[in-house]
Amino acid sequence: MATYTLPELPYDYAALEPVINPQIIELHHDKHHAAYVKGANDTLEQLEEARDKEAWGAINGLQKNLAFHLSGHILHSIYWHNMTGDGGGKPLAADGVGDLADAITESFGSYAGFKSQLTKAAATTQGSGWGVLAYEPVSGKLIVEQVYDHQGNVGQGSVPVLVFDAWEHAFYLQYKNQKVDFIEAMWRVVNWQDVAKRYAAAKERADVLLLAP
Repeated sequence: MATYTLPELPYDYAALEPVINPQIIELHHDKHHAAYVKGANDTLEQLEEARDKEAWGAINGLQKNLAFHLSGHILHSIYWHNMTGDGGGKPLAADGVGDLADAITESFGSYAGFKSQLTKAAATTQGSGWGVLAYEPVSGKLIVEQVYDHQGNVGQGSVPVLVFDAWEHAFYLQYKNQKVDFIEAMWRVVNWQDVAKRYAAAKERADVLLLAP
């Protein structure tokens, strides 16, 4: 039985129009995300074979492949739920996401400062990558990170709560080479209810990172 499975979309292909068209959603989920799931499962099988045969000549490549495919699967699984056709705007206490709004202000000084930093981080990631809002458990604050090629420019214990996919397959059919326009449009579909739930869950699990006995 496969360790990882492709999750179903929480909406239909057309749910995020006009920000993201149905063709992109279908290809992105059914082809690209599915490929990361298959890649992670295939790599686990190859690692099992390497253990059985004590054949470690390809270990570096296999570990890198596992990180690549597994990160792709995890980040995309968050990405789909981070978006909704009824989203956008600012996180507000009146909408039941006051704790998240307060945390953003405390961590970044203002919502505007946070939005600007995440936008720039996503739009300027070298090569292919992501802009990520993450809960960092050591400080108890939110930070913005860049993930490139599904490897890392991240804090080891940080938990992603909002992710912006800046790989070309996420936008090129609609936005061509205008990555910045796509990132700006993404703010219109952010599902703050989902982000707030992820933030609350990350805070509850903050003590799982054991820095010292």
